[in-house]
Amino acid sequence: LECMWLRKYAQERVAPLVSEMDENSSMADEVIKSLFELGLMGIEISTEYGGTGSSFFSSVLVIEELAKVDPSVAVLCDIQNTLINTLMSNLGTEEQKAKYLPRLATDMIGSFCLSEAGSGSDAFAMKTKAEKHKDYYIINGSKMWISSAEHAGVFLVLANADVSAGYRGITCFIVDRDTEGLEIGKKENKLGLRASSTCAVNFDNVKVHEKNILGKVGQGYKYAIGMLNGGRIGIAAQMLGLAQGCFDHAVPYTRQRMQFGKRIFDFQGLQHQIAYVATQLEAARLLTYNAARLKEAGRPFVKEACMSKYFAAEVATLTTSKCIEWMGGVGFTKDYPIEKYYRDCKIGE
Repeated sequence: LECMWLRKYAQERVAPLVSEMDENSSMADEVIKSLFELGLMGIEISTEYGGTGSSFFSSVLVIEELAKVDPSVAVLCDIQNTLINTLMSNLGTEEQKAKYLPRLATDMIGSFCLSEAGSGSDAFAMKTKAEKHKDYYIINGSKMWISSAEHAGVFLVLANADVSAGYRGITCFIVDRDTEGLEIGKKENKLGLRASSTCAVNFDNVKVHEKNILGKVGQGYKYAIGMLNGGRIGIAAQMLGLAQGCFDHAVPYTRQRMQFGKRIFDFQGLQHQIAYVATQLEAARLLTYNAARLKEAGRPFVKEACMSKYFAAEVATLTTSKCIEWMGGVGFTKDYPIEKYYRDCKIGE
């Protein structure tokens, strides 16, 4: 029932804007507003703070359903729910939670600042530093590839507060957008996920009070690892939804397209391909749901999370490529959404 309601929302309020948002490389304000209005940006936030009070599995289902229509919208929802809200809920002080969770649930986007120009996969080689002064820190450095930065009202920033300790000095700071010295840099002009903003974020002598440390000093690397492990399941859900959405557009076309006096769907060679892709999709779904189930049950889930992310991305690549082939020339045009799914899935692969 939840998925049916969500599917209706995505089809009626998001789908008509997808092409325009992709073309303009910008998320429509009305889409962002509707995500908040419907509680989709505070799925796991407690009702005490204005959230939905639902489960991680619910987040996965929402991400998957949104990705069927526009993976860019799913990315926004994914980061907000599985990274920002979870970190704030799990690590925040009562004061921090009271200040930020109600807004994260109702009207404020959060952004997670980890990657830098010289530290992508090697994330803990970061150069951004936080220097201690009395009861505050001064942050200097630059972050890159920061999702949702264009619209974010708060940033969770990983910076090294003790360089001599190496990665054990990495600390997570809560930095408000209007803090002096914080600047949103270049917005990347991307191949796919174009409506999801990806920007550089620069910190020039940004003053942050020690009460804005999220969790403990020097524990940021642990928090990042923990959140990114769960985040892998969110990415799997994105790729799964993307692939299913593409498949759902392409197969009906094969039932309408006539060649040699019959539907191309009726050719056994095409039926074999469709059956194979459908099976791969279902396998990816089961891997993803199993990883989510294990995480929610408090059981070890990292291996399964990695497997689901890897496999769902592989299946998305296969599915989008095959769908273009099934649709022939029109699949190569922007008159149909297939080519967009093809571009969007590359980030997962």
